[in-house]
Amino acid sequence: MSVVRRDRACGFTLLELVIALAVLSVLITMAAPVLRLQLQRQKEAELRTALRDIRSALDDYKRASEDGRIKLAADASGYPASLDILVDGVNDARFPQGKLVYFLRRLPRDPMAPDASVPASQTWGTRSYASPPGAPASGVDVFDVYSLSDKKGINGLSYKDW
Repeated sequence: MSVVRRDRACGFTLLELVIALAVLSVLITMAAPVLRLQLQRQKEAELRTALRDIRSALDDYKRASEDGRIKLAADASGYPASLDILVDGVNDARFPQGKLVYFLRRLPRDPMAPDASVPASQTWGTRSYASPPGAPASGVDVFDVYSLSDKKGINGLSYKDW
């Protein structure tokens, strides 16, 4: 009967561990830009969805005012005075007992806004119906919304121009 003798201890050598760490660090370095790009794409998709939801609610409010469901002053544009009205609701003129018409369940935040403590309505820039298309400005109503971020998207356009 022969006995096999092990002179060498089981485990990894220091050289094997250094090589494994070097390979791992190269893989992480290669993956970091891809992960950053994926995060930016996700935020841009959230921005597109939020803009679409708010703009649809603004159009629904305008349509309801044209249909006579919302009482307006004679010189009013038919758009809401603020974004919060879309969530808070307005009295339905067809029901004098005080039924409210709602246009959004909640106001989405601008995903590009840096401060999470700011209310959602203050993360958006608003454009009044009376403001010119090239120079959006706030006014007595909210005709459109845009992101306040100065950053540019993957497509090269500023988020303000979306």
